Amino acid sequence: MALITEELKANAEIYYGDELGQEKSKFLLQEVGLPRGLLPLEDIIECGYVKETGFVWLKQKKKKEHTFDKIGRLVSYAPLVTAYVEKCKIKKLTGVKTKEFLIWITLSEIYVNDPPTGKITFKTPAGLSRSFPTSAFELEEVGDSSSIPS
Repeated sequence: MALITEELKANAEIYYGDELGQEKSKFLLQEVGLPRGLLPLEDIIECGYVKETGFVWLKQKKKKEHTFDKIGRLVSYAPLVTAYVEKCKIKKLTGVKTKEFLIWITLSEIYVNDPPTGKITFKTPAGLSRSFPTSAFELEEVGDSSSIPS
């Protein structure tokens, strides 16, 4: 995992607390063209972003496992997740693993094609990759009363 040094923090926008961390992490994902539900972290302590390099870190209180129901995939997020973000891509990702046939596999890159094809691809350090519908990682919008039947 990448070391978060004081020098790095000096050049970063840093947000503290879960509410602000949730808001900023989802905003950043949206800004780079990735689904907002890609990092369903809980109890975020710190969220940092170095705009010049694209380096991002998210600290949460404890490890979080999340199942993306639409594709039936279990993903584990370590207490510290780091990455470099750029348009339509997360690279040099640390702290994220997915379960594949009873084995935990580290993820190192996530990207969507530009122009969009409706697919998101997850890549391992060994170069293996797997694609899924982007819609499986979008957030469900809460509070839209127009779709509630009367």
